[in-house]
Amino acid sequence: MDENNLIKQLLMIGIGTTSLVAEKLREVADDWVKDGRFKPEQAAEFISEISDRLRSEQTNWEQIMQRQVKNIMQDLGVPRQNEIDELRGRIDRLERQVRDLENRSWR
Repeated sequence: MDENNLIKQLLMIGIGTTSLVAEKLREVADDWVKDGRFKPEQAAEFISEISDRLRSEQTNWEQIMQRQVKNIMQDLGVPRQNEIDELRGRIDRLERQVRDLENRSWR
């Protein structure tokens, strides 16, 4: 399982949800303006304020999700990319050593 891909997918879900909420918020604000509950300036300020809060919460949510995914991956024993890279390097070195030993035995 690719940790970065999972995080990206979760973030895209969060962004999509935030966009949907923002769109619905605009619709509600427009309806309130039509009904006379809000003046257009109040609606714009209301949308701006809520959108700012959503963006702030989105950032917090992203950070929380990244930490949670990392913790879950660690609990499952999924190695980090640097650990995989280190193992690949060790395998490469061992393969070279085996080839060198094989070449010596053929001489």
